[in-house]
Amino acid sequence: MTEFEIERLEAGDKVVAGVDEAGRGPLAGPVVAAAVSFPSEWLKGSMPDALAGLNDSKQLTEKKRETYFEALLGFEEIDRVIIEVDAREIDEINILQATYLAMTRSVEGLKTPPDHVLIDGNRIPPQLKLSAQAIVKGDSRSVSIAAASILAKVHRDHLMMAFDEQYAGYGFAGHKGYGTKAHLKAIEELGPCPIHRMSFAPIRQTQLDLFN
Repeated sequence: MTEFEIERLEAGDKVVAGVDEAGRGPLAGPVVAAAVSFPSEWLKGSMPDALAGLNDSKQLTEKKRETYFEALLGFEEIDRVIIEVDAREIDEINILQATYLAMTRSVEGLKTPPDHVLIDGNRIPPQLKLSAQAIVKGDSRSVSIAAASILAKVHRDHLMMAFDEQYAGYGFAGHKGYGTKAHLKAIEELGPCPIHRMSFAPIRQTQLDLFN
């Protein structure tokens, strides 16, 4: 999980950051991105016990994600940033551009600008004017990306649980904004709420039907 980081450190880079996002597909809520850089001595040596076994957030239980989330926030040595781009901005610029924007803002928010950025997926945000590489399935291959995936995922889950209390009836705490049958039924019965992405097909069609 440190192969990509060590390769860059051995090439002369001082700071290597990992970036990942959560929430591209849902019909509601923000897209969230996180950037993380670990101390080089941790990457070259060993990670703290609290971060042992760090892996892709999707391969962890909810309880384990929460444990790692708290640990990642607890170490002052870790440089980390979490960025949200809300539904209105997603509607204005589209989800791909919103994801790029969230990723770029997260990297730009780090205390120490990284010399190299590892990005989960197969695309590098065009706004990112730094040395970078995209790594397919990077969240299970790079410890920095894995950490970013956990921060983004858990932070977004927390937001959606809070939205569930604010906008009752949609079930956000359960489906986290994804287009489940229950969620689509709630939209049909209640109409969209302020955190819904109005540009996304099911909701856009609902609005057109009402207009017609």
